[in-house]
Amino acid sequence: MTYTNFKPQLWSHVLLEAEKKMLVFGGPGVVNNDYEGIISGQGTTVHITQLGDPTVSSYNTGGSIAYQALSDAGMELLIDQEKYLAVEVDDVDKLQAAGDFQSYVEDRMAYKLADTVDQFLAGLYTNVAQANIISTNSTTAGDEIVVSTYATSTPADFYMKVVLPLKVKLDEAYVPANGRYLIIPPWAEALLLQTQAFIAITDSSGDPSKAFTNGYIGRVAGFDVYKSNNSVNFDPTANSNQGGWIIQAGHPLAITYAEQIMKFEAIRLQTSFGDGLRVLHVYGAKLVRPDHIAVAGVQRPTGL
Repeated sequence: MTYTNFKPQLWSHVLLEAEKKMLVFGGPGVVNNDYEGIISGQGTTVHITQLGDPTVSSYNTGGSIAYQALSDAGMELLIDQEKYLAVEVDDVDKLQAAGDFQSYVEDRMAYKLADTVDQFLAGLYTNVAQANIISTNSTTAGDEIVVSTYATSTPADFYMKVVLPLKVKLDEAYVPANGRYLIIPPWAEALLLQTQAFIAITDSSGDPSKAFTNGYIGRVAGFDVYKSNNSVNFDPTANSNQGGWIIQAGHPLAITYAEQIMKFEAIRLQTSFGDGLRVLHVYGAKLVRPDHIAVAGVQRPTGL
């Protein structure tokens, strides 16, 4: 890897593809990328047209019909996140490094960008529809996202009081059954592994086509299950500091995500013997269908 042989378009493509493979909350089974191709830079506003549903009317034989003008509930996706990475690659380090030094740099840069994006996307749950929150606490304004007081220390509790109620919430919101996902923190996998309804990817009955999808661990109750360290611990002091965690279920129709590598440059550094690499990454996301995700605030059991 040298400054003279640097090809920014190739690096940008490799970096972006590697980043997408590392995403969980931003993966193809969780979000859609319907508007990604029209990003021109940070601050771009993408206009999303959402037509209202048509109304079914009664008809009398011989009578006239009226044509309904579908309302346009327009939304905007703002590409408002702008992040950069800038690293120095020392000439001596390059010479002494064993193996493919360029691939290592690409991998680490892609991972750090992906991790930042994933944490951003994980936080979009706060705009979920009120009706799609599993909670033991209610107010006159509706259910709130709070740490549930029921125990989730057993696999049966987690399945019956978290997984299945999330499924019911999506059923009641007419969310398509095909393509639903469930994202859990690592400790919750230990509960699912003890549940007969859970089909792990190591089982012969699992889906082999998804075996290498980042974070994918199996299926339960009609969900593709993903494990992520970026699952939100929204109340770290709850349950003797075990935390209150967000368990999120949904469908890729709910969140749209768009990103672009705007700049990838290599420069010869003036104050040292080495190259400087810098990348500018812009992105944005929006929960366009708040009723197409459902969440629960769950205690982490003691001992897990």
